[in-house]
Amino acid sequence: MENCTTWMKYAELESILGDIERARAIYELAINQPKLDMPEVLWKAYIDYEIEQEEYDRTRALYDRLLERTQHVKVWISYAQFEASIGDDNCIAMARSTYEKANRTLRSSEEKEDRLMLLESWRDFEANCGDDESLQKVKQQMPRKVKKRRKVQTEDGSDAGWEEYYDYIFPTDAANQPNLKLLAMAKKWKQGQPQQE
Repeated sequence: MENCTTWMKYAELESILGDIERARAIYELAINQPKLDMPEVLWKAYIDYEIEQEEYDRTRALYDRLLERTQHVKVWISYAQFEASIGDDNCIAMARSTYEKANRTLRSSEEKEDRLMLLESWRDFEANCGDDESLQKVKQQMPRKVKKRRKVQTEDGSDAGWEEYYDYIFPTDAANQPNLKLLAMAKKWKQGQPQQE
């Protein structure tokens, strides 16, 4: 059965009947199906179910299992928000730790927009729950937005001109790219030159 809605309804029925372990077993069967139409919805339902049951260790284990399958930024953000929402003495530290782990993991990814989305969420978290020092630490990791150009080619390989696009340069990445230092120095030199008419 690959219909996630059917699995969720079945687990919900067992939960309404008061059989928590049976509902949990149905969710386990469901997430282990090789082919599902909407696996992300099913995982979210299972995670929400464990949060409802106030089974926070089980919820963490589910997030960890999900992150073994996908490193999607929305999963990381949801995990950190879950940690922040618990409300115990350790929740802020756990949420911050999740954001840090996510940032380390996404650093190796080519998806710069995902990493930006994570840092924006982390910055908002620190603005609400952290102090000035922790907020500044995240702000220092925020990327610079730069406009770049690249050559466009048609399917047959002929030139079709140039296109402009935006790229994000992260401070940690900039240290690994010596060309950026040269470009920054050239820009600074150009700004120091008298304007020619």
